[in-house]
Order: sequence, then structure tokens, then C-alpha cells
Amino acid sequence: MTTLNGQPVSPDDLFPLAATNYGHFTSMRVDPDGIRGLGLHMDRLVRDCKTVWGADLDPKRVRGYVREALTGRETPCIVRVTIYDPAVEMGHPADADQPQILVSVRAAGPVPAPPIRVQSARYQRDVPHVKHVGLFGALHARRTAQQAGFDDALFIGPDGKISEGGTWNVGFIDADGTVLWPDTRVLPGVTMALLKAHGTHRNTSITLDQAKTMQAAFATNTSIGVRPLSHIDDTELVIDHPVLTRLREAYLATPGETL
Repeated sequence: MTTLNGQPVSPDDLFPLAATNYGHFTSMRVDPDGIRGLGLHMDRLVRDCKTVWGADLDPKRVRGYVREALTGRETPCIVRVTIYDPAVEMGHPADADQPQILVSVRAAGPVPAPPIRVQSARYQRDVPHVKHVGLFGALHARRTAQQAGFDDALFIGPDGKISEGGTWNVGFIDADGTVLWPDTRVLPGVTMALLKAHGTHRNTSITLDQAKTMQAAFATNTSIGVRPLSHIDDTELVIDHPVLTRLREAYLATPGETL
């Protein structure tokens, strides 16, 4: 069941979200021991609510609605919290300043997830530091990649540097075993933040040609954890690098937080 402020949601409640596609969200994997990075997810919602709506968001209220939505649900699962204002209008979005809390739950995929093939694509998300619901460009790039025989798209910004994937951060492992993250405008991922507590990490500019010479590459988000990239375009990459294994193990060992 999907709820709005803890109550069953109606089609009329959802129509403004579908019609305007204006809002923001976070998705969290719920395992039997809780949610990895729960506090970071709440921080994201609070921060993005101020950016998108100019409003304060009570994380305790969010936790309460999520707790209610998960009652009786089997884990693992994915819970998504979307913040939007049912009063928003396309002609006057500035008039909407009373964001509400939409909670939905779906089944979770297996972790660790299998490797993926990605196709490079020239694209940069709007307002990339916000996890917003404007996914048309990202999903169009993903669809185009899948039609070409790949699993997803890897974005190359207007400066020619790699940024992120369709709905995930991307990391690379260099010859020294250092984990490299693109030093450009990307979504500050929760899973990425958790991984940075393990091993040696560095932010740096990475071109597509450089990416194809790395020891390994991986996608990461809350749903998939650490997922190796087996190919970037037609370049094959190692999927069983020891640093990848350590990162995956470190992520899976990260204790969950309870609501």
C-alpha cells in the first residue's frame, strides 16, 4: 500500500505528482537488521526539502510514516519516501510550499547484484545534487542503452568528464587500488558515503578514455550495494578485483539502523 501522510493515497492525490513531476525522494533498502545509512537518508530529505520547497521537514515524522508502511512487510524490501505538494500547479509552482510525505514499498532485488554493461551517453541531470523525481532524461538514456544491448547508461557531462549513472554513483579502482570518484556535480549518494569509510578514496576528474583503463569500475546505490561494471561501451573490465570484493563485504557488514 502507498500512503500519503500515513493514510491510503487516492488517484486525485497522485495526479499533481504525475502531471508536474516536481518533487524529491530517497529510496532505502530495508534488511532484517534495519536500514544502512538511515540517518544519511533523513539528512538528504531534510536538505532537499529546503532546496526544492523552501520548507522544513521533520525527520521524526518521516520515520513514523515509514515505520507504519513497513508493518507486516517481509524484508528485504525497498521503501521510497517522496516529498511533494498535492497543491502544486505547473503554472505557479512557487505557490506550493506545503510538501507532504508519500511512502511506497516494493520488493528488493538480490545483493550482491550481477555485473552490468554500460553505454556512455552525453547527459547531465538537472540540479544533480538533489535526488529529484525528474527522471525522464536518465530513463531515456537507460532505454537507449538497453535498446543497444547494454544494461544502463554512464553519463558524460558537457565538460567531457564522467559523472554518474542513471540512478547510481560510479566509482573506479586505479592501479594502486585507490577508489576514485568523479569530481564533478553528482548526487551525493548515501551508499557512496558509507563506502568512503573503508579503504583509500580520492575525488578526481575522470574522462571516458581514462575510465576504460581502470583496474575495475562499479555502480553503487542503496538497492544494489556494490555492483561491478563488466563493460564500458565495448571495453571489458575486471569484475572480481580484490578491492571490489572488500568494498562489497564492507558494505554488507555495515549495520542497519532501526526506525
